[in-house]
Amino acid sequence: MAQTGQYADTAAVYFEELQAATKKHEHLWNYDLYAPVLLVNPTTREVFANKPDTAGILKKNGKFYSGVLPKTVNISNTSVQWSGQNWAMVMLPLSKNKNNRINLLTHELFHRAQRSLGFFAYNPDNTHLDKKDGRIYLRLELEALKKAMKAASENERKENISDALAFRAFRYSQYPGADSTENLMELNEGICEFTGMMMSGRSKEQMKEYFIKRIDYFISSPSYLRSFAYETAPVYGYLLSAIKKDWNKKIKGKI
Repeated sequence: MAQTGQYADTAAVYFEELQAATKKHEHLWNYDLYAPVLLVNPTTREVFANKPDTAGILKKNGKFYSGVLPKTVNISNTSVQWSGQNWAMVMLPLSKNKNNRINLLTHELFHRAQRSLGFFAYNPDNTHLDKKDGRIYLRLELEALKKAMKAASENERKENISDALAFRAFRYSQYPGADSTENLMELNEGICEFTGMMMSGRSKEQMKEYFIKRIDYFISSPSYLRSFAYETAPVYGYLLSAIKKDWNKKIKGKI
């Protein structure tokens, strides 16, 4: 029986947008991220998918599949093994902004594919980022990166990036081992978010505006322990891509 929930009319559009975006940016990793996706209404557990499951819970519904997700499956933005498939799961509603929803969906698709690409799901302890000096020098680093995004010349951009790296190096000097634990989180969440941003379809001007707004919002966060990687790695990655296009294909996803 076809689902008639509030998201049924947009599910097919979301999947079509996503498939087009991953195909267009396949060169980013030399890998097409498009794969099984579950879009889940966390209130009703109604689920929309671009692929069938092996248990027959999902029924063909026009251009997609739909059903009700069993209560044994936890709902969150993540990758999940369920009913014979490895899925990217994303909670509804999605953003009304196309760039933002493609960003989120491709972020989660990268989580699903990260092991195949040589990356692993690290979740290290970064408690130093909730200490006074940890917060201060992370904020200074991000402010320098924000200036780099606003820079009017290449020399000014390089100076700002140099400042950001100096603040990062000093933070590492104050907290031995921070270079390793921060790097592991950036290799997990940071690279996923970098991928989402690069596949989002934003123009250069939109990207600049988006990064600046994100940094301003992040700075007021009560905790930086995990979320910092969503801000640092994507900005560095975006800036690096302008001068070294395939840098991400050369990094190692594990220590």
